[in-house]
Amino acid sequence: MHVPDGFIDAPVSVATGAVAAAAVAVSLRGARRELDEQAAPLAGLVAAFIFAVQMLNFPVAAGTSGHLLGGALAAILVGPYTGVLCVSVVLLMQAVLFADGGLTALGVNITDMAVVTTVVAYGIFRAILKIAPNRRRTVTVASFVAALISVPAAAIAFTALYALGGTADVAIGKVFTAMVGVHVLIGIGEAAITALTVGAVMAVRPDLVHGARDVAARRLELRTGTPATPGRTPAPAGSAAPAGSTTPAGAAPATARTVTAAPAAKEADAPAPAAPRRSARRVWAAGLGAALLCAGVVSFYASASPDGLEKVAADKGIDKKTEDHAAKDSPLADYGVKDISNARLSGGLAGVIGVGATLAVGTGVFVVVRRRRAGADAEAG
Repeated sequence: MHVPDGFIDAPVSVATGAVAAAAVAVSLRGARRELDEQAAPLAGLVAAFIFAVQMLNFPVAAGTSGHLLGGALAAILVGPYTGVLCVSVVLLMQAVLFADGGLTALGVNITDMAVVTTVVAYGIFRAILKIAPNRRRTVTVASFVAALISVPAAAIAFTALYALGGTADVAIGKVFTAMVGVHVLIGIGEAAITALTVGAVMAVRPDLVHGARDVAARRLELRTGTPATPGRTPAPAGSAAPAGSTTPAGAAPATARTVTAAPAAKEADAPAPAAPRRSARRVWAAGLGAALLCAGVVSFYASASPDGLEKVAADKGIDKKTEDHAAKDSPLADYGVKDISNARLSGGLAGVIGVGATLAVGTGVFVVVRRRRAGADAEAG
């Protein structure tokens, strides 16, 4: 659904650019609350993974394909504010390096593909978790539904923007019907990818799924029988008897019992040492391997059919005033390395470069945000 230059007129492009800039600014502040030492590098990985999977166009109808948008996946895994930043980084790298999505339309694409999908998906996801049982299966189902709805929501948002600033004279009703129709089908693929990915992370490290941390805490509470409050542990077995209990015959005198029970009670009430944080290196390595595999190998077998927006634009005449991309002569334009004639090698190498660049930029952004949070906490302390 990458909107190229020329689809939307200048005033609406400028307005959406302002909306996108404001959303990114708000997300930078909000991400400080979502990112910790583990989440910052994982957020960079999520951005790289979304970039890789977006290269895997899948067929959805005759002559039409679709690809992951990623807003739902990012919001559920790393939080809605960080999710907006993840997709924004992906869109920026695609526009600058690969001439995918217009530079003047970058505000349109961030507003539509990053903000709308993330906000809609996370809202639906959290609503389902509030009304459904706190189970791992519920998280997977909620991920599926949220991702499914987020894609046609983005199609509706594009239609609204086109109604305001479309450059071709096309009936909006036809655009709406075509866009929503094809993107409902694309949404099924988005939902499947999102649910499978979230389900896989939940199976091994549910604590790394931002949107389901309360579910993970509830499961811990059910296992231990104690509210999962940080820094507290259940009272140890054999601790002092509650007040008012009787002393069996032959028991120690009350004075001795009082002396020994008091320290035990204090020990039970004292905060327990924090449990050591589990490393996320294995999850990070597995995710990076999956991203490189998708971008470097599997992408060669992706559908070559135009995606939903391209197909609708060609069928309805929306693309009449499409402009050449400013980065059309980029060495990586159209997801291929210039001067490498072997299509498999060219596309695979471009994908690997894209994953590496997105990972580097994304991780850099999130580490900086994390450090600013740490600095603010230190000042407050």
